[in-house]
Amino acid sequence: MPLIQFRQITLGYGGSPLLDALDGYIDSGERVCLLGRNGTGKTTLMRVLAGGVQQDSGEIITIPGTACSFLPQDIPDDLVGSVGDVIHSGVCGDHHEEQWETDRRLDALMDEMELLPEVDFSSLSGGLKRRTLLARALAGRPDVLMLDEPTNHLDVETILWMEDFLLRQKMALFFVTHDRAFLRRLATRIVELDRGRMTSWPCDYDAYLERRAAQLEAEKKQWATFDKKLAQEESWLRQGVKARRTRNEGRVKALERMRDEFRNRRTRQGTARIGIQAGSISGQKVAEVKNASFQYGETPIIRNFSTVLWRGDKIGILGKNGCGKTTLLRLLLGQLTPNDGEIVLGTQLQIVYLDQLRGEIDGEKTVAENVAGLSEMVQFQGQSRHIRGYLQDFLFPPDRIRMAAKWLSGGEKNRLLLAKLFLQPANVLVLDEPTNDLDAETLELLENLLVEYEGTLILVSHDREFLDHVVSGLLVFEGDGIVGEYPGGYQDWLRMRHARDAADTSGNATAPAQETATGKQWKKERPKKMLNRERAELERLPVQIEEMERKMAGLTVKLGEPELYQKNTADLLEAKKELTGLETAIATAYKRWAELDASAKNFENIG
Repeated sequence: MPLIQFRQITLGYGGSPLLDALDGYIDSGERVCLLGRNGTGKTTLMRVLAGGVQQDSGEIITIPGTACSFLPQDIPDDLVGSVGDVIHSGVCGDHHEEQWETDRRLDALMDEMELLPEVDFSSLSGGLKRRTLLARALAGRPDVLMLDEPTNHLDVETILWMEDFLLRQKMALFFVTHDRAFLRRLATRIVELDRGRMTSWPCDYDAYLERRAAQLEAEKKQWATFDKKLAQEESWLRQGVKARRTRNEGRVKALERMRDEFRNRRTRQGTARIGIQAGSISGQKVAEVKNASFQYGETPIIRNFSTVLWRGDKIGILGKNGCGKTTLLRLLLGQLTPNDGEIVLGTQLQIVYLDQLRGEIDGEKTVAENVAGLSEMVQFQGQSRHIRGYLQDFLFPPDRIRMAAKWLSGGEKNRLLLAKLFLQPANVLVLDEPTNDLDAETLELLENLLVEYEGTLILVSHDREFLDHVVSGLLVFEGDGIVGEYPGGYQDWLRMRHARDAADTSGNATAPAQETATGKQWKKERPKKMLNRERAELERLPVQIEEMERKMAGLTVKLGEPELYQKNTADLLEAKKELTGLETAIATAYKRWAELDASAKNFENIG
């Protein structure tokens, strides 16, 4: 029997129900991931199951004695006291455990999560607060643990620890996440909330994507058939007196039912059409850091760090919570001055900065006012657009444009901030945790947008797949103020770190620099990074070479035909000239392709 079972759960706030007669269950020991677009009701469903929100109708059946814990995606504002106090508040009184056993268990949990019990909770960073709240949720030894975006604001090491910890537990999980690596590793079953209804997919994430795509295609064909039939029936009814004489009441009633079904149809939310307002071209060198150091009091944050950021670079910043990632961003933006060394910014920079705390959103203002103030029009890519149409590109329907921003979901707030920031012309994008709360489809769209972006990108993220798909290099905080620089994405850095650790373990002091390279060693040896236009050229060249070789093959066949030599000599000479030109062009293209390919692989070879 399932630990939790819910039947016909319905909840609405006017209009179409947010939750429309949902049926589902959570079995003992399974790990269920709840997916759905932003604003479809995922958080609401979790709060209903956790008892924080009352449904309009339906029932929730829980096996007696089942302990449940819920970790919300937002950090409560009313929590006071030390870290230890907050964590101890999560202890469930239903478990028969001596006080000394509880204290020892929670001390071990805090040690494992690297939390200091005496530190005041309000003084912590966002990531450390999230880690503390997770510890509080685990303190009650729940049978069912509900997690709403648990990886938000957590560093990669804590996410990896959480994955390993949760995989070792026997508790059931019901979680919402945008982190695809986290999802792939944990989920044993996927449920999707779409247009108020829930569908269960007993498979992994990749299989779910294939099956869902097939289901949506089948739905599209079914609706097309239905719409065609409805149009035929409407045409029949409009035929006039002759039709009314011959029609039967059953056919008319069937048409009325079809009309009702069409009116009640809930179409799937569209795909966002977001774009970035391109700025002017910046100087070739965006920023040069020369032996920069920075510290707060006696605590070193960055020590003796040097690098050069070139136009078109896409750089990710990785490190533990509280290590100084935001400080590094502020140094690179010129908002802070290093204690030692210097940072020289390039020319003609147009910088747009997305803050992870979303401080640019005023919750009391409407969605439209947050983007355009009191104006009804915005300027985007040289054209004047009405604010309603612009926000619809970011998936804000007309009925939500005039509502206060404080009522938006986490993902909607993130989309709103992107809509506001992308109105500003930019040749340097600085994004601090841009993926938080975004649904998978919007996340993939943002990925593609950033990959195609021709300006410079500086990105702080703990989303491993996002880093792998977007960035071309990483700045990694390695402890004690040291910032290492590495080529590639997260998986590339992981391979280099494992190779370095293996070399250190073997005691091979003479290991080549490629195997033991720190960020500084790689930086010293690296060539200048490829520009975006060079990457695009590398992608185009194979197609161009293939096309030229196809033309050359056709010319060779033509020159082998005796009839050509019997015709006008000018045609023969022109064909030979074209063939010679193609041979030269192909050789040049192959040489250029080899140069670009070697340049693209050079970072990996050094690593």
